[in-house]
Amino acid sequence: MTSPLVLVTSLPPDENAAWRDCLARAMPAERILEPEAISDAGAVEIAIVANPVPGWACAFPHLRWVQSLWAGVDRLLRDPALPDVPVRRLVDPTLARAMAEAVAAAVLSWHRDFPRYAAQQRAGLWRQHPVRPASARRVTILGLGEMGRASAELLRAIGFPVQGWSRSGRPAGAIPVSSGPEGWAACLAEADILVNLLPLTPETHGILDRSAFACLPEGAALVNFGRGAHVVEDDLIAALATGRLAHAILDVFPEEPLAETHRLWSQPGVTILPHVAAPTSLDSAAAIVAETVAAFRRTGQVPVGIDRGRGY
Repeated sequence: MTSPLVLVTSLPPDENAAWRDCLARAMPAERILEPEAISDAGAVEIAIVANPVPGWACAFPHLRWVQSLWAGVDRLLRDPALPDVPVRRLVDPTLARAMAEAVAAAVLSWHRDFPRYAAQQRAGLWRQHPVRPASARRVTILGLGEMGRASAELLRAIGFPVQGWSRSGRPAGAIPVSSGPEGWAACLAEADILVNLLPLTPETHGILDRSAFACLPEGAALVNFGRGAHVVEDDLIAALATGRLAHAILDVFPEEPLAETHRLWSQPGVTILPHVAAPTSLDSAAAIVAETVAAFRRTGQVPVGIDRGRGY
């Protein structure tokens, strides 16, 4: 009998049950158990996780690899008790398409003045404003992984001039890509709309700060669909107050859900979304995990994990 798969999450009971059932349908030959149902923790080789509490892995001394159900693994990697085994993040084309849709929606919303018209509606004001063509609005995307490339290609198809910045500077098809400090400043200087899709690492923590906002053109917009900790909140509010930033569309925050009393709810020039840009598809994610587990069962080879030095 093969060893069971342990599902470790801190999700609400209904969400946890939904994941367990979906994974079971995708892997009918596997036993998928929660930690309290494991009779021999030493036999567990594979853990499937979603927001596990720190120290969770201490109960499973013979883990061979960890599969995250999320694309981002920054929270998982912050656990000092995480063993030195491969960690796989979720790489899902369905997730990339969902993110591309959300990025396009956010960019188009600002480009076509929807926040301004929403404010006019609240004031009972009928006033039209000139429409700029997409070709006249430059977009810079920070982070050109699978989600960033999908977003860039969709925006480019709509007609926006798109460029990107990434740590590696790896080519991304027809999208111009920069890297390094000089490329960073140049990309920001040409960003009428700045879209952040970077992974959260020690190097990118607080990367969108006063100095970054100062590089942007006057009246630029920010779309942050990366992580909340990328943005220095005080510097964001200062940039909005001076007009350096005209608007910010924020989907992620250092602490979620955002507290009811948080100042960003009432901050002029801010649109708040409740972390909905690219929700994980249970069926699609379960199918990807099932394929990886099946390959391990066939070959005995542990799958390649993320580069922990880079954080993704």
